[in-house]
Amino acid sequence: MLATSDGLGDAELRAELVRAHRDAQAAGERAVSLVLGVFLFTHRQYARAADHLETHFDRWPADEVAALLLDAFATGSDAGCLKRGEDLVERQCELAGPESWLWTSRLAWTRAEQGRPYEAYELAARALERNPRSGLAVHARAHAEQETGAGPASVLFIDRWLAADPLAVQFKHLNWHAALQSLAAGDFADVRRRADEVLGHEDVGMRSATNWRLLLAGQVPARRCQVEHVRELLTAPGGTAEVFHTFNLALALAVEAATDDLDALARWSAADERPEFSQVLAPVVRALAHLTAGRPEPAVDLLVRLGRDVERLGGVRVEREIVQDTLARALADAGEPDHAAELLHHRTSTRRHHVYENLLLTAVPPRARLRGGLPSGEASWPNPS
Repeated sequence: MLATSDGLGDAELRAELVRAHRDAQAAGERAVSLVLGVFLFTHRQYARAADHLETHFDRWPADEVAALLLDAFATGSDAGCLKRGEDLVERQCELAGPESWLWTSRLAWTRAEQGRPYEAYELAARALERNPRSGLAVHARAHAEQETGAGPASVLFIDRWLAADPLAVQFKHLNWHAALQSLAAGDFADVRRRADEVLGHEDVGMRSATNWRLLLAGQVPARRCQVEHVRELLTAPGGTAEVFHTFNLALALAVEAATDDLDALARWSAADERPEFSQVLAPVVRALAHLTAGRPEPAVDLLVRLGRDVERLGGVRVEREIVQDTLARALADAGEPDHAAELLHHRTSTRRHHVYENLLLTAVPPRARLRGGLPSGEASWPNPS
């Protein structure tokens, strides 16, 4: 249920969880606690899920099944919650011992998110020695290799791992990671192929994040989303319940150069009572609107002021990195290539493959605004209240 809930409707999800709770009661308190954790996670009650997990691990230390829910600590935008999750992983990994491939995989993931890629890589390798099919270890390695710019070597590893099980839960997401490595190495045809052949209609976030990166680098995008589909997702129940999901939908609008839709979403976000929407998402979306309209200077002003508050968008490091990419492109287009180069220096000086970053730093002629979106004033979203 945890792996597949995003593909279920509300009624089906409820029916499955009711059945799971009934079965869990016959299995004992630990099973009931696990089902409650899954209920909270699949209903995007991440803060409550994190609180529940701390209590669960107090009673059942190093529970490997409960470890599958630990993303609850990082899915929201609360830095304090993220730190609690990291500390919890440290404690549970120590309790489980070095022979636990699952907890070693989880620590590898934590190290990757802490910006410690070489430690993450070593831990992932250790976990894969014990269980070559550890999806979490492969995912942690993919994040570590993103930080080091492994390029084609990472693509080859991911493809070989997936070839052994094309039905792996991680199939689409790891293909997205492979696309990012191909992007870093300048293999744009492979980026588009993976987006077109692997990421379907429902994979709006990964496809839009790929296409926006291609556009920032001055490349032809893969198959796009339809603006009307994105509008439907925004206005659907729960469509704006979580800030990072809403951010991904904003990227989809940016790919379509739907400037008026972006302006409307920025206004809606600014009026939202949740600070991560009003203080972080709103200026990011407004910057995207400026860029799609060919106005890089105000986009620069908005994104520079955000600084590290971008972390409050949620998601993980590689997903949030696209905001820095956007700022670099805006700086280059605004005639500030030196500032853009300084912004990306840590990437161009440490990553083995960085064709993508080089293209972000390349000034291009002012781009005409792509036609898209609704006429001004027609795009709207539900009242923030």
